[in-house]
Amino acid sequence: MIASVLAVALTLFLAMLAWVGFRAVAAQEHLSAAQRMAGDLRQTLASDPTRATAAVDALSAEVSAARGLVGDPVWNIAETLPWLGPQLSAAATITETLDTVLAGAARPLAGIAADGLTSLAPRDGRIDLDALASLRQPAEAAERVLISASQQVDRIDRAPLIRPLREGVEQVDAMLGEFTTTSAILANASELLTAMLGSEGPREYLLLFQNNAEWRALGGIPGAMLTLRTDGGAIELATQASSSDFPRLDTPILPLGDEITGIYGDHPGRWIQNVTQIPDFGVAAPLAREFWQRQHGDELAGVIAVDPVALSYLLEATGPIDLPTGDTLTAENAVSLLLNEVYLRYPDPREQDDFFATAAAAVFDRLLDAADPQKLIPALTRVGEERRLLVWSADGGEQEILDGTTLQGALPDSDADVNRFGVYLNDGTGSKLDYYMDVGAHATLCTVTPVAATAALRLELRNGAPDDAATSLPDYIVGTRGETTIGGTLRGVTRTIAYIYLPEGASLGTRAASTGEAMEVGTHDGRTVIGWWADTAPGETATLDLTANVPTAPRVEVLMTPHVRDAVSPAEPARCDSGR
Repeated sequence: MIASVLAVALTLFLAMLAWVGFRAVAAQEHLSAAQRMAGDLRQTLASDPTRATAAVDALSAEVSAARGLVGDPVWNIAETLPWLGPQLSAAATITETLDTVLAGAARPLAGIAADGLTSLAPRDGRIDLDALASLRQPAEAAERVLISASQQVDRIDRAPLIRPLREGVEQVDAMLGEFTTTSAILANASELLTAMLGSEGPREYLLLFQNNAEWRALGGIPGAMLTLRTDGGAIELATQASSSDFPRLDTPILPLGDEITGIYGDHPGRWIQNVTQIPDFGVAAPLAREFWQRQHGDELAGVIAVDPVALSYLLEATGPIDLPTGDTLTAENAVSLLLNEVYLRYPDPREQDDFFATAAAAVFDRLLDAADPQKLIPALTRVGEERRLLVWSADGGEQEILDGTTLQGALPDSDADVNRFGVYLNDGTGSKLDYYMDVGAHATLCTVTPVAATAALRLELRNGAPDDAATSLPDYIVGTRGETTIGGTLRGVTRTIAYIYLPEGASLGTRAASTGEAMEVGTHDGRTVIGWWADTAPGETATLDLTANVPTAPRVEVLMTPHVRDAVSPAEPARCDSGR
């Protein structure tokens, strides 16, 4: 009798395992198909957002089918088994979460991408503020769904899970965090842009154009600038000026504080060309605003900064633009034309700034009239990710919305997951030779313990100017006042002043430079700052290696000054055994 009962029980148990195994395999097939579709969805959003809803629906169908396979009573009973139970429970939770997120968050966001772009496209210099404001509700609803989903995933006990399943849970957790941030940004952007575009009355903003041919920490020296007026969604460009229009002051225009002056001196507050020398737009923008207001008397609501590389991305959405000079500005030639050829053509700095402002105004006019919205969103996304668009608002509440975004232009923040170094470059030559410079940085973790860690960083600078730059390039590009540059180097030799910000709580370990000297120069907002001066002649490369004692975290990243070309990898990776 007992044997018969055991036989029946064993048969039922094996049948249950077979049933669960069959359904698990079938669910895995649906989830694998969904994973492939998810990869295609990113490409769809970038190339044709109008197809986003259909793509999400197809993805949702696969995940829903998988969910139907992992939630029946037999599966639920199997979840109580030792070892196997936690695996099945985690798989069911992840599948259920993904299904809920697709229905409650991805579909509304896809609807925004598919239908909202056309309504948000500027028409006759005006953006529909009602359409813009309508984005906030679905974005906030999606954010709530994603937060709930993240909490559900956080409750999964990962300790007993097999490695592939544990890694899958971690990937979903990271994805939910990313999408939650995206939803919050979209909701906040709807609120912020509605106000910035004059929903409550006229506003005026200073638009700075950073010149990457002469490095400053945030991108480049401010040269040409314009004011941007908004009112009820209407946008127009107003007053044009050049940095050469502003006086050099005897004392800083605003207090800088001992930390900043200890590192950068008082130049950022005395010359408008140097406000972006400080790698914090929250400091640089108020300085630029004060310079403008004293010179022109305008009351500015905020400051926006872009660079020519950003304009080249936007030209992908506008198409080629004919300029009054007879030039045709395209995505392919904008950088070389604005950062190099203009100096070969016009020896007068005012003419150079006029050309730059004319080109920038033409791009903005086209953006407000005939930009392709399907190409504009990816272009703006790329501009933001590369920190080539910075925004500061004089309204404290609106500025809080920008906190934590790339648009804020803040110092790098580290957290429990990643230590972030900042590498900020300033020209010390007074030239436009940084157009020819290639730069790369690499960081790596050396040791990690529960209580401490060490990391290494390598910075590499290469002067790619022509070998005969001293004789073939005009004075304005090489920055000379005779045989030497304004900074004191020989013609064609660039001087780069690099500031390396260690993660919060980190301390310098070793350092070794191929040229010049690297040393601690101060502390800025809790971050130790290392200064390094490097002179490089055409064809030469300069390197700096350092190590740092950093808080424990599993990853390390580097944020760097945006420059003309994409960052290149150093010839050698960061070295944990370098320096002294």
